[in-house]
Amino acid sequence: MLEKLSQVRLLVVGDVMLDRYWFGEVSRISPEAPVPVVKVERMEERLGGAANVARNAASLGARTTLLSVVGDDDAGRALSRLLAESEIAADLKIDRQIDTTVKLRVIGRQQQLLRIDFETAPSHEVLDAKLAEYERRLADCDIVILSDYGKGGLTHITEMIRLARLAAKPVLVDPKGDEWEKYAGATVITPNRSELRDVVGRWSSEQMLFDKAEKLRGELGLEALLVTRSEEGMTLFADGQTFHQAAQAREVFDVSGAGDTVIATLAVMIAAGADWAEAIRIANIAAGIVVGKLGTAVVTRDEIAGAL
Repeated sequence: MLEKLSQVRLLVVGDVMLDRYWFGEVSRISPEAPVPVVKVERMEERLGGAANVARNAASLGARTTLLSVVGDDDAGRALSRLLAESEIAADLKIDRQIDTTVKLRVIGRQQQLLRIDFETAPSHEVLDAKLAEYERRLADCDIVILSDYGKGGLTHITEMIRLARLAAKPVLVDPKGDEWEKYAGATVITPNRSELRDVVGRWSSEQMLFDKAEKLRGELGLEALLVTRSEEGMTLFADGQTFHQAAQAREVFDVSGAGDTVIATLAVMIAAGADWAEAIRIANIAAGIVVGKLGTAVVTRDEIAGAL
């Protein structure tokens, strides 16, 4: 199955961002306020958001195309460069009215001390152009991921899902917020535990979770619902069945970007012909590997083969 991944053609659409990391040493507390002083020694830039989803898929061997919006700035150009280095076919629409979304993380002694976000919602004209480009590109892909980070880049997500299903393309959605009616008709959505709880309410047993998940799946017309549950692993609900994978027992270094790894792995496995059970087994292995790395990271096909 892993050998087939290089044949997969994946289209990723969503909110991209540049992840900046400032690494340094902490040796004293500031005399100005009770905060640590970080002496920055090196800086890194990595792909974030939907760009990290695309990077994860590409690292597994899939032929990956990314469609998104950036500003006319240094961060947007850095994203273009990093995407090219990762061999991702990127179509980044330039919106001169916005700044590219940037997440700046300050790391001291391998611990995240602070995160600073810079973001602006794209303009409607650019989003309309992106929707038209999306419709053109659908014919050349096997599967679609819509990666919603709530930054405004997926304003037309309901229409995107409709067009994908009309073209008989499976569409996976990583949701954001608590208004999920816009995701109706998707093949599968992949919320984490807290995101699902915000929409369906709390549960006190596996049976209650099953009932709530199946009710939601029916209301939205989903083929499946995958819930990532941190230390409880992940559970997929499909056709009245559940497929559960326990969490991998390992030291967790950093969970940022783990959801990107899960949805990317799930998509390429499904497109390669895997069934739900096999797809979430591999996605779970990939998640277990990536949380052992610092920052937004990826998993390679060789690492998954080694874990298997």
